[in-house]
Amino acid sequence: MAKAKSWVFTDARKNVWIDSKFLGHEELGVSDCTVSKRALRGGLQDGVDIIEVTNGPLSFAVLPTRGMGIWRGSYQGLSLGWDAPVRGPVHPKFVRLEERKGLGWLQGFDELLVRCGLDSMGAPGEDTSLDNNGNPFTVFLTLHGRIANLPAHYVEVQADAESKTVSVIGHVDESALFCPGLRLQTTVTVAANSNRLRVADEIVNLKSTPSEMQVLYHWNFGPPFLDAGARLLAPVIEVAPRDRRAAESIKEYDAYLGPTSGYVEQVNFYDLAAPPDHQTAVALKSAVGDKAVALRFDKSQLPCFTQWKNTAALPEGYVTGLEPGTSYPNPKRHERERDRVVKIPPGKTYRCEMTLEVLSGKEQVAAVEAEIRNLQAGKSPAVHAQPIAKYFRV
Repeated sequence: MAKAKSWVFTDARKNVWIDSKFLGHEELGVSDCTVSKRALRGGLQDGVDIIEVTNGPLSFAVLPTRGMGIWRGSYQGLSLGWDAPVRGPVHPKFVRLEERKGLGWLQGFDELLVRCGLDSMGAPGEDTSLDNNGNPFTVFLTLHGRIANLPAHYVEVQADAESKTVSVIGHVDESALFCPGLRLQTTVTVAANSNRLRVADEIVNLKSTPSEMQVLYHWNFGPPFLDAGARLLAPVIEVAPRDRRAAESIKEYDAYLGPTSGYVEQVNFYDLAAPPDHQTAVALKSAVGDKAVALRFDKSQLPCFTQWKNTAALPEGYVTGLEPGTSYPNPKRHERERDRVVKIPPGKTYRCEMTLEVLSGKEQVAAVEAEIRNLQAGKSPAVHAQPIAKYFRV
């Protein structure tokens, strides 16, 4: 059995740093695959490290500087991601999380995949924590936490000729004295000539005491998958609007508008069906039905699913978010009250895995639609006309 090849790009403890690198398919030992690493210069992207991976038809860019998020990609010429008002990727030094009443996270938000967490995620709000003497005090948690604006201290590329796969591995710590200590260990893997990429995360509690953890995977899609008449395909047990604004269109929860000037975001919370093996799937299907993106994940790991609709005019960011998570993106205190905040025991690990699949051609799209319909098992979803306490304090 051939041993996988490995290249360490960053290891802060050992003072290892590679500024730029290109690995062709011959060096990787995996046909049609390449990996390139460089640092971006100029504007808000100045100093951002980017690792670009291709496998033939599929390409994507990982951002070690931004919590190992996935910036953009493409498949057979189909763009993956969205055109945000932010022109990034944005270096975290330009992001002020506390600004605009805790909404400063949005200053750097323009990725295909951005993680929200790890100590907290969701809407800004007050919470109670313990100070260095063990006394409770009030803290203000900003939108979606800190992990997306923290750099990886360890980055490695692996290539396995036997499985014909290439992986980008990164470790990111969210830790401080008298604060939670959590480490994200992520592996993003693609096979040669595949239409899929896999994200496998391990979130480690570095402390000797239990630690709370929240994570939400904010997958964001614009055109060509999002267009007027596009639809969300999902095996829905139950769906409820987050607020009055979302309730306005809850009967059309699965339908999308074209770019609409003045549109105000709508957010819906879901409970999805999953078979005994807990594997479920959702997809965004274009109006014509000749292209789609699908997400597959384990509901026992990521039990909550959120849909973000932001079909605003193109300059404002025409996008939808498909968001599996350990909880819903409400203020942390609300999710704790509903027992949806994970507690990781000392030294233990919480695992999450998901797969993004890009589908081109009506036959492939019809196949994933049938797969999701099978998960639905002929049951009608419960569609709530108004927000309900199960998902949000009303």
